[in-house]
Amino acid sequence: MQIIRGLHNLFGRYQHALPNGCVATMGAFDGLHKGHRAVLDHLVEVGARMQLPSVVVILEPLPREYFAPLDAPSRLMSFREKVEGFAALGIDFLLVVRFDDGVRNTEAADFIERVFVQGLATVHLVMGDDSQFGRSGSGDYKLLESLGRQHAFSVEPTPTFEFAGGRVSSTRIRELLEHGEFAQAEELLGRAYSISGKVIYGRQLGRELGAPTANISLHRIQAAMAGVYAVEARLVNSSQSVLEMPSDWMTGVANVGVRPTVDANVKAILEVHLIDFQGDLYGRQMEVRFLHKIRDEQRFSDVTQLQSQIERDVADTRSWFGAN
Repeated sequence: MQIIRGLHNLFGRYQHALPNGCVATMGAFDGLHKGHRAVLDHLVEVGARMQLPSVVVILEPLPREYFAPLDAPSRLMSFREKVEGFAALGIDFLLVVRFDDGVRNTEAADFIERVFVQGLATVHLVMGDDSQFGRSGSGDYKLLESLGRQHAFSVEPTPTFEFAGGRVSSTRIRELLEHGEFAQAEELLGRAYSISGKVIYGRQLGRELGAPTANISLHRIQAAMAGVYAVEARLVNSSQSVLEMPSDWMTGVANVGVRPTVDANVKAILEVHLIDFQGDLYGRQMEVRFLHKIRDEQRFSDVTQLQSQIERDVADTRSWFGAN
């Protein structure tokens, strides 16, 4: 998959990349859940049938993150995870449009004409019939149909994907994760919920407390949940994706949150203690999948109380794995 970073590259370096046009879609695709994958599988299928490359257009940052980063919904996936997921699903091109004041103030028709007509030479566009885009969200599906007739591209609504009595959505999955309902979230995602990232250097407090942790940068302000969890983790390389089948998993206990006892961070972090593991993980890419909530995140009066709780967390995690 080729990544086109910004409209300047679409009209520059990649201006001849789509000589016969493409089939395209646009959206946030946070989580790449079953509904998203149905849309993207369909897009790839249509592209193969029309002998045209498939293109996904995303905005970075997401508009709600741009307007109110601290109040925006938590991301289910980092940008890197999303890119790996698109590639695993067979998408040919990913166009990343930087969302800024210029894009924010672009009229909906102008945005579609510049990106999908002039830039991508779109032949077939797959979009949600409830889509809103352009300045103040003024663009909708009716406008797309009108522009399609004007510029000779066809428009198709995305199929609605429902499961267990409701529409599959990122919002619904966030709510399940927040309440520790990982089995239900897995049903909507089509896989266990996981977070991947590079193991970075931390304060090494866990080592001092007898439970060394791998600190993983989340590349997001907020996580979809907070607390202590029983997890499985594996090391991955650049050719693997969170959409692939798992292998070589290690058991562990993880904390997701702002570490109120020792740091009180603004940004959430992920710390993972791998049970009965010894070795150097710094700089390695790790995927962590969440299986069971042990407890909520909490503040302790001192580090001694924190150490005692960590010992209980490890014991509770061992017991949970032993019973499952």
